[in-house]
Amino acid sequence: MKFITRAQWGARPSRYALAYIKNTRGVKIHYEGTRVPESLGRANAHDQCAPRVRAIQASHLADAKENYSDVAYNALVCPHGHVFEGRGAHRKTGANGTATLNSQHYAVCALLGSSGLTEPTDAQLAGLRDAVEWLRADGAAGSDIKGHRDGYATACPGGPLYAWVQRGAPRPGGTGGTPARRFEPFPGADFFRRSPRSPIVTAMGRRLVAEGVAVYREGPGPQWTEADRRSYARWQQHLGYRGVDADGWPGRKSWDALKVPKV
Repeated sequence: MKFITRAQWGARPSRYALAYIKNTRGVKIHYEGTRVPESLGRANAHDQCAPRVRAIQASHLADAKENYSDVAYNALVCPHGHVFEGRGAHRKTGANGTATLNSQHYAVCALLGSSGLTEPTDAQLAGLRDAVEWLRADGAAGSDIKGHRDGYATACPGGPLYAWVQRGAPRPGGTGGTPARRFEPFPGADFFRRSPRSPIVTAMGRRLVAEGVAVYREGPGPQWTEADRRSYARWQQHLGYRGVDADGWPGRKSWDALKVPKV
């Protein structure tokens, strides 16, 4: 990873202490959302990137309405693949739209615009993956890689970058994505009614915890219990199911929506 610390890019001090967070569900990808000159993407233009990051921080610190404590992002990635340290790991972002969303995911911004430079370079995509993996290793980020628009009404991170997110955010060359086969297939309704003891139940429970719908006092663990059923009922209600459709017994559609990692 080509990492540039706050000191190296000339960050100004935070206006006040940044909120600590222990972990997140993952990372959301952003873009600038304004015009970015196409010249920034030229191979010999990397010397323009640190000044641009400083300008983004300055604009955020000057935003009286949002009252940012610092640059809103945990990291920023330039077209040349360098990862600029923003708020950093274990710091709540200010970029995802609401206080709740800011606590659920870190925020990584690509230096891309809504016009001008809109297509990410291969180096930038590799740098975004570097930033995600850094936040997983040093910031206890979960497996999610989402776009800013996932959960908040915005065009961010733009069409080209969001299409990459939807493909699983692969590294150039096809590695590092999140293909569907990594999710546990629905084991069938009868599987749960037999009160199984299985790592699938543990993986399901962890996903319910990550989605904020779990009611466990302990666990989750491998043994299917009433707490699993009640937690799953809350997941069904979260998806909009009501009545007998939210009885806590997993069905194929709600299971596929939960995206339980393959065990």
